[in-house]
Amino acid sequence: QVQLVESGGGLVQPGGSLRLSCTASGIIFSIEDMGWYRKAPGKGRELVARLSRGGATNYADSVKGRFTISRDNEKNTVDLQMNMLKPEDTAVYYCNSLGPSNIEWGQGTQVTVST
Repeated sequence: QVQLVESGGGLVQPGGSLRLSCTASGIIFSIEDMGWYRKAPGKGRELVARLSRGGATNYADSVKGRFTISRDNEKNTVDLQMNMLKPEDTAVYYCNSLGPSNIEWGQGTQVTVST
């Protein structure tokens, strides 16, 4: 069964840090380009970070310099280290493949940045 499970979200004050983790099952993880997305209330789903099977990374301008995506192909995990968090980072965060697989979205993990 193909599955994505996100974890690590929570409530954090502005300027704080969180590390999100996503575990994939049922796929050959090492051949997937992986991404972290987020969906804020009233907005569409946004791709914030991507990490190719070859190790190339790309970030949305809004998170560049603050977020870092990484992967462990032995553990089938992709992580998102989020530093210097801002209230506008508040959203539900999801991971997914950018190809070749087409995977159903997981439940996501809520990140709330607030005082």
